[in-house]
Amino acid sequence: MTEKVYVIHENEEWTVHLFRRLEELGVPYVDWFTDAGTVDLMDEPPQGIFYNRMSASSHTRGHRFAPEMAEAKIAWLERHNRRIVNGSRALRLEVSKVNQYMALDAAGIQTPKTVAASGKEQLLAAASAFKGESFITKHNRAGKGLGVRLFHSLEALEEYVGGDEFDESVDGITLLQQYIQSPEPYITRCEFIGGKFLYAVRVDTSEGFELCPADACRLEDISCPADGASETRPKFQVIEGFDDPIIAKYERFLQESGIEVAGIEFIRNAGGELFTYDVNTNTNYNADAEAVAGTYGMLELAKYLDHQRQTIATFTK
Repeated sequence: MTEKVYVIHENEEWTVHLFRRLEELGVPYVDWFTDAGTVDLMDEPPQGIFYNRMSASSHTRGHRFAPEMAEAKIAWLERHNRRIVNGSRALRLEVSKVNQYMALDAAGIQTPKTVAASGKEQLLAAASAFKGESFITKHNRAGKGLGVRLFHSLEALEEYVGGDEFDESVDGITLLQQYIQSPEPYITRCEFIGGKFLYAVRVDTSEGFELCPADACRLEDISCPADGASETRPKFQVIEGFDDPIIAKYERFLQESGIEVAGIEFIRNAGGELFTYDVNTNTNYNADAEAVAGTYGMLELAKYLDHQRQTIATFTK
């Protein structure tokens, strides 16, 4: 039997590029679309490589319980010692920014000051921790910039929370977070495959982002065309020769967290301090930026999955 690559996901638009690369390489794969469904826990899973691409924003596409269903599948797979790329530990970080920040903190990686709150009264009370400083709100289970708003006062937050526009996180937890203002309008996203650094991309946030540049500029659907980019300054640009001590810290963090494929985003303040604010285990890549750089994330990912598949096939013969 030929082992296959099983891709666990809930968004066909985000897998088409990966499937195309797998087909180019002649890698057998199975589209394991995961939303509603069943898992017979008495059955034994097939042999192969299982790649988890479940997204924290699945509920915005009508797939409210897709992460929970994916977790059930992954628990089943892990019980049978199947090879999983981005297993249950990665999924827990994907669907909870609280889990992300605690794991980053444990790895010695600085994140913005953050308070988690459940309940409107508790959210308003928590804002006092910022003592007059500007802050942002964001959803704990997020992606796509869900719930991100910038506030300069408690009064502004009170108006928002008490109004019709208040957008509560699907898991009931809203984060209040220190506003990091960068002297230049961009953030940096570092891509990793197999737990190793692939490249960094500079993301221009000067066009169309009225809120915190770091969090209003979401890259979860980075394969989309870069609207608003100028001819002289593209919105997404792979940074040639990027080298920073944070890369080694990120690689250790990924290894400790059981994450093999991820995009990690950071921003620097006026003093040059680096703050990491997002770990995306459902990473995508910008085609235009990659074409200029001659580096292709989905191709490298397909090669990595195929290598893991062939390794498993050798041991299961």
